[in-house]
Amino acid sequence: MKTIGLIGGMSYESTAIYYRLINEDVHARLGGHHSAELILWSVDFGPIEAMQRAAAWDKAGEKLADVARRLEAAGAEAIVLSANTMHKCAAAITAAIRVPFLHIADATAIALKKADAARPLLLATRYTMEHEFYRGHLAKHHGIEAIVPDAGGRTVVHDVIFNELVHGIVKPESKARYLDIIDAARRQGADSVIFGCTEIGMLLSPKDVPLPSFDTAVLHAKAAVDFALG
Repeated sequence: MKTIGLIGGMSYESTAIYYRLINEDVHARLGGHHSAELILWSVDFGPIEAMQRAAAWDKAGEKLADVARRLEAAGAEAIVLSANTMHKCAAAITAAIRVPFLHIADATAIALKKADAARPLLLATRYTMEHEFYRGHLAKHHGIEAIVPDAGGRTVVHDVIFNELVHGIVKPESKARYLDIIDAARRQGADSVIFGCTEIGMLLSPKDVPLPSFDTAVLHAKAAVDFALG
């Protein structure tokens, strides 16, 4: 089994989900008392979130690249970043290490293609929905054209993530608002939904959604186990 280096803390809620999913998957595949060989570095999200608001992405990239180097030095054989938004710093991280960086959008694209999903709705932080790093990666490397909600919908999705989910708060009314946004996108031609923030699975499950849905945390964790056991 290869050792996974997991960069977490953004937020600690979704990092706990990653840790559980990776270990559950390894146990399911190997049985017995097996669990994952994993090194977790959980950063303080406060300074990172401030860098996001200040658009200090280069500084954030330097921080995460340093963490990735430290994980590699500790024995990690691949790096997994448990946050969609911070994949904006993927190039900085990749340049800093010699081991593979397992990109969350690649794991998501593989699942979308298997399901013949061609026009997914991307629900995520404002940074992920509005900046090009994520949608651009899907388009450039996988030919997938993701769509996003309108300005009002993007505000709702972003605010629920930062004001509620990252703090472990799950509200039925927020779930209803997300489902309204999904229904509007479905009527406009969306054929699937990407849970493009690793906390969204706390609020929605595939059975809630009237379209095929793809939880990036679940897919990314599976990709990590595929690498570790491949």
